[in-house]
Amino acid sequence: MSLLIVEGDMGGVVLLILLIMFGPSILFAIIGAIVYKKNKKTAKILFIIAVVCLIISLGVCGAMMM
Repeated sequence: MSLLIVEGDMGGVVLLILLIMFGPSILFAIIGAIVYKKNKKTAKILFIIAVVCLIISLGVCGAMMM
């Protein structure tokens, strides 16, 4: 771990930020797609939450990456 910090390799940090950025929205979208057949109203709410979460996380994590 310390060897990576000494060399300056930031690939893991960027990957972690991207995972935090897109992970919850993808998870909500997958759950919404699964629930869509049983309950369309709940699926629509999950899709809306996924989009809102993506917009917020792109703003917050995008500001951290700048």
